[in-house]
Amino acid sequence: MCSSRSRALTSSSNLLRSFSFIAQTSECSTAFLARPLAGHNNRVITSRQHPLVKEFRELARAAGPLMLLDGWHLLGEAATARVTVEKIAICGSPSDREQSIVDALRRSGAQVAQVSGAVLNALSPVDSPSGVVASARIPAMASASVLAPAPALVLAAAGLQDPGNAGAIIRSAAAAGATGVVLDALSADPWSWKALRASMGSAFHLPVVRSRALGSLVKEWKNAGVRIFATVPRGGTPMYGADFSGPSAVLLGGEGRGIPDELLAIADVRVSIPMRGAIESLNAAVAAAVLLYEAQRQRSG
Repeated sequence: MCSSRSRALTSSSNLLRSFSFIAQTSECSTAFLARPLAGHNNRVITSRQHPLVKEFRELARAAGPLMLLDGWHLLGEAATARVTVEKIAICGSPSDREQSIVDALRRSGAQVAQVSGAVLNALSPVDSPSGVVASARIPAMASASVLAPAPALVLAAAGLQDPGNAGAIIRSAAAAGATGVVLDALSADPWSWKALRASMGSAFHLPVVRSRALGSLVKEWKNAGVRIFATVPRGGTPMYGADFSGPSAVLLGGEGRGIPDELLAIADVRVSIPMRGAIESLNAAVAAAVLLYEAQRQRSG
């Protein structure tokens, strides 16, 4: 089904903002679709065989230069961050705020298509789509961007395979004021739709980098004066005794595997989060948030 905002027309004043999906050949408002999907002539897409369905499904499955955005919140965050949005598929009549998001992206070159509820369900990878799905270009970030502004506070993860954890870590890093996040090649794709939903758009507001040679990158940071902290469950310096006031990089391992020996050997300090009782470890995203907020506590004096 479409969003609850999709309803029967009730007055001429909302004629340009509401749509009927009763007829297979319903026309979308030309005011709304001022830059419609190429070659589509403003008609509502009602066929699940439409090329757009295949295109968006492939985006949901494979890594590449484009990412899939599901939901108005993510689309709004992308617009705020000036991410290049290429195609937008909408089911229902947008609210005023949602319309303003689409208008801004359309002016930046995005193509827009109105789709039926069945097509939206086919386009979206989530169980309950929220009315809009879009394709956008993944922001290009240089690895050095994660170190600015000084003093750096970088979160680097190795072997973090859960996309939900990857997204949650990015969200916590943005909230805690980290300067960037780096994930190695064995970690989940931070631009996958699952990670993006978990990050709630935070990935658009700080540098997020994927590295195929995290060990070499960490060595570069160390040579540049960045202090390297390796997170270990037990036996490390308690986090309250670790000094995060200077340029810092916090290394985090994957779920159940921990930090690879190669990275442990590079670290200046092994740091642990104090835990009571029989608890052996924290969820990776929780551990990242705790450490980053401790770093910011120290820096804020």
